[in-house]
Amino acid sequence: MAEAGAVEDARRPEPTGGWLFAFCLSRVGFGFIFTTYSGALSLLRLDWHMTAGEAGLIQSAWHIGYLISLFTVGFLADRFGARRVYVRTGIAASVSALAFAVFADSFWSGFLLYGLTGLCSGGSYTPGLAILSQRYAAKGRGRAMGYYLAASSLGYAVSLALTSALLPYLGWRGAFLVTACGPAVGTLMSFWVLRDTPNVIAPAAAEPARGGSLVAVIRNRPAMLAMTAYMFHSWELLGMWAWMPAYLAAAAAHGGSVTARSVSLGAIFSALTYLTSMGGSIAGGTLSDRFGRTAVILWMSLGSLACSFAFGWMVGLPLWLLVAMGIVYNFTAIGDSAVYSTALTELVPPRLVGAAYSLRSVMGFGMGAVSPWVFGLMLDWGRSGGAPSERLAWGMAWSSLAAGALLGPLMTLRLRRLPESAHLAGGRR
Repeated sequence: MAEAGAVEDARRPEPTGGWLFAFCLSRVGFGFIFTTYSGALSLLRLDWHMTAGEAGLIQSAWHIGYLISLFTVGFLADRFGARRVYVRTGIAASVSALAFAVFADSFWSGFLLYGLTGLCSGGSYTPGLAILSQRYAAKGRGRAMGYYLAASSLGYAVSLALTSALLPYLGWRGAFLVTACGPAVGTLMSFWVLRDTPNVIAPAAAEPARGGSLVAVIRNRPAMLAMTAYMFHSWELLGMWAWMPAYLAAAAAHGGSVTARSVSLGAIFSALTYLTSMGGSIAGGTLSDRFGRTAVILWMSLGSLACSFAFGWMVGLPLWLLVAMGIVYNFTAIGDSAVYSTALTELVPPRLVGAAYSLRSVMGFGMGAVSPWVFGLMLDWGRSGGAPSERLAWGMAWSSLAAGALLGPLMTLRLRRLPESAHLAGGRR
């Protein structure tokens, strides 16, 4: 009862809309550095003399660093409080982003410094979700988390738009320097917006689980099903985010050599798809409050799977059609992200939320770290034959994302059939 009381005290009264807006705005800044590399990927492949596999591996380095960060900050949030971890890790994210922008100049330096940036950037994600789970009751929690993840998409979109605008004038280095300022701005905002937010530390259970909090989460079958579904979801989503700008840049080149102009077009069109994905995050979270968590996950995941299988084979079609498809793709691929995060807070006790997010991060971003690399390998393979085909190369690359995500809906169906799923969304599964 003490544990529940501590968390309820933090939730009452719920924050105003202005507080949520300001908190989400701080998250926008942290999203800047995530897409700046993918926005310039096509040019960096030429300047750094990389294969597609090596280019994808740099994006994978980010995800590896990010998953280590998320695994660590989840436990730190349980021990020291989510608010404290959120504001302090923002400083490390700001410094590492600037180091990448200033010093990256080759495959190996890019690999190491972008991996370091990912390693320092997890503090604004799971601790942020934990803060929202503490402040909002179940009836509005999905909506709040949807807005928070939508803020991430806005950060990705603004970063790509800036990259697109700056590439022709400042080159990729200048674009990196400008977008690297985003985490610093987000950190300053977080100090202000969280100044009166309680730093909640849930009391430990009277009888700790044998093996600790991580073992307790692993023994929670419904939570593990939700995390396994999220793992396959991450394979598709993170691979798509890494390669969307390069794909649209290739489409803008109309089969010719990639130029700064085509890369700029690829970045701005990708930014447009990220803007619409904000609607996916908000819609997914809000709909899950009304119709149920697993129902919305199934709707969104099946839609994104269809897009993954079809998208690559559409290369060569009019650019406007590819952008329209990219909008639908991003909307559905991100639409269930907030729902996974919300469902996890309803399947584990409050004292285990940080540990659950940590384990989920290793599973999800572990898969997501591999998918951009595999995508690049498939792209190289499709272009290496005696009669290389761009449609075959891109088709197989995008289909690899769908193949890795196929088991996600099956895990969600298994979760939906468990009696514990009645605890989701106040009984709406």
